[in-house]
Amino acid sequence: MKITQVDIYLARSGKLHPIIVEVSTDEGICGIGEAGVAYGRGAHAAAGMLKDLAPDLIGRDPARIEAFSTHVYDHTFWAKGGGTIVFAALSALEQALWDIKGRACGLPVYQLLGGAVNDRIRCYANGWYEAAQTPDEFARATERPLADGYTALKFYPLGQMLGVNMRHVSQRSITREQADLAVARVKAVREAIGPDVDLMLDLSGGLSAAEAARLCNRFEPYDIQFVEEPTDPSDADAMAWVAARTSIPLAAGERNYGRHQMRALIETRAVDIVQPDPCNTGGIMETKKIAAMAEAFGMRVAPHVCGSPLATQVARHLAINLPNISMLELYPYFRFHDGYIDTVRDAPEASVKEGYLSPPEGPGLGAELNRDALAPFLCERIGGPSR
Repeated sequence: MKITQVDIYLARSGKLHPIIVEVSTDEGICGIGEAGVAYGRGAHAAAGMLKDLAPDLIGRDPARIEAFSTHVYDHTFWAKGGGTIVFAALSALEQALWDIKGRACGLPVYQLLGGAVNDRIRCYANGWYEAAQTPDEFARATERPLADGYTALKFYPLGQMLGVNMRHVSQRSITREQADLAVARVKAVREAIGPDVDLMLDLSGGLSAAEAARLCNRFEPYDIQFVEEPTDPSDADAMAWVAARTSIPLAAGERNYGRHQMRALIETRAVDIVQPDPCNTGGIMETKKIAAMAEAFGMRVAPHVCGSPLATQVARHLAINLPNISMLELYPYFRFHDGYIDTVRDAPEASVKEGYLSPPEGPGLGAELNRDALAPFLCERIGGPSR
């Protein structure tokens, strides 16, 4: 079997801009993947990097997944010490190769990774607080995910919602009023959800270490499961400094790319929860390697997920397989945004029951590309047709 064609889609879906690839072979078996830059800035750059990497796939055996990942790391120059764009593009192509292999073997990807360790996956809801500003509004907003069966919630206590988008902290500092508002929001949410629902907070890497430690100390009475990115995630020493000064577990990893960049977070014990994103850290196998590193240090893994339903489906396979999985992140209400499209049919977000996802079904990733919705967003085709 040889790869003959790579299609790149730069889509628009609500407030997101998913970058999807489809890799085709001369035997008519195709695989799909997603580059994890669906939010923030970088979608066009990731699509451009896919355009740069795709020619190296043409003519290759799709079963040699590790060989391709190694080739990209060793021979693109910028992958060593690289960031979002190169690793997101590699992730999308690597996922597509796993999808092809699973379809060729007639097995789900998680079976190829060693099979199911977990019978189901607990999910936590993010994005349930849109339009909330005051503590009371945050408290009322919890009613929706709780009614939908979620028993774990995460939100950004320092975030300022501007419509459906969020403005994070600037210049590493907050005023006393902003800190007091963040604590009041956390207090209101905890009182609204009661003691039996897990609550996580995300500071999005916006604070200095000293400011983050002070704020975490103020959050401690509210039984927080973890605080995500209390400092810039590229500074593992700063995060470790915060970790030594709070009883709340810390989490990070969505902006640490590949096992090489994740190493510092793990070795310094800066975090208790490691959060690789399989759509921007190098792909499925790279995420599994990072999880194994974390397991050796007694840490758990909560994969970061923020993209189209395809990104969720990829993380779902890993969550079923990983022995040290904690929870899986979901944005269950993105699909209600104006202009939203499903990149794949039967989106997993719609199949969550009582806060859990079941193992994915079907060969490969078990996701079928929604061609009708994505057709207007085809931005590049590399190689020739295979079907």
